[in-house]
Amino acid sequence: MNNQAILEGATSLTPPSIAFSNLENKCMSVTKHIMTSIRWYFNSGKWNPSAADWVRAAQRVQPEEKDRIGKFVFKKDAKSSMIGRLMLRRMLHRLTKIPYADIRLARTEKGKPYLTNELPPDLVGLSFNVSHHGDLVVLAGELACDVGIDVMKLETPVGAQTVQDFFHTMRRQFTAEEWACIRQGTDDREQLNTFYRLWCLKESYVKTLGVGDRL
Repeated sequence: MNNQAILEGATSLTPPSIAFSNLENKCMSVTKHIMTSIRWYFNSGKWNPSAADWVRAAQRVQPEEKDRIGKFVFKKDAKSSMIGRLMLRRMLHRLTKIPYADIRLARTEKGKPYLTNELPPDLVGLSFNVSHHGDLVVLAGELACDVGIDVMKLETPVGAQTVQDFFHTMRRQFTAEEWACIRQGTDDREQLNTFYRLWCLKESYVKTLGVGDRL
């Protein structure tokens, strides 16, 4: 993925020349502004911006978002957050036809992003959400319902010597029934996969309600 591609909205792991068009055809159903759902992802590890590329990217987001992104401690997190904002603005531009520079995003008190621009009647109720972890940045959009999304890299978190140590630390995050489901896995990796699946489902639900979202 080259630097120009991300600035122009390429949002998948496919070659830049076909990234957006193919992904849009697969993930969007738009006929006279009738949308079913949108699901996009981007591998942030594929984008290595130069200083000039970063300046150009920052010019494409709102000043308050640029300032917020600049507060991330780790460069990798700042990059993923920038990609998330670019993806979101690209989606809104493609869907609503609002000029890219005129798209105005704000956040609820709990941090969930929303569009302040006036929408046509057939797009009222548009809901969207973004998440990132590891090298993945993901976006979801819905018209028929509220939406939240979460993503986690399948790995033992830093600080935990083993998967089982990690589970012990997180023991209060799930019910007994949920832990029983997690423990059905035949090995640590399978159990960790189920753990993160349940975690992402819960986080997505919380973000759907709009009570927690700080990407």
